[in-house]
Amino acid sequence: MAKMYVKYQTPKEIADKVLKAVEMVRDGGKIAKGTNEVTKVVERGQAKLVVMAEDVQPEEILAHMPALCDEKAVAYAYVPTKAELGAAAGVKACASIAVVEIGKAKELVDDIVAKVAALKK
Repeated sequence: MAKMYVKYQTPKEIADKVLKAVEMVRDGGKIAKGTNEVTKVVERGQAKLVVMAEDVQPEEILAHMPALCDEKAVAYAYVPTKAELGAAAGVKACASIAVVEIGKAKELVDDIVAKVAALKK
């Protein structure tokens, strides 16, 4: 059964690009880790891209995130697991992250933003 906060299916190639971008930003930019921090940077208008894991339990942890991102015009994408997202972000596991400063990953993040915008339609 699909999660209530997953608004579209992310193809594997885009999810792989998202994880690569998170790794690049981690090493040369700035990310916010964890749903509380992500919510804060989205509300403040600082987030460039939000990434959420699809295997979060309970679902209510991320239920508000897609609507908040849409309200603030922030692109968002999904990756299959918290473990993969956490590894890319440099922690054990993570439900969500936000890219705050893109750093060297600008081209990759711009490409991801364009592709997820097309998927949402």
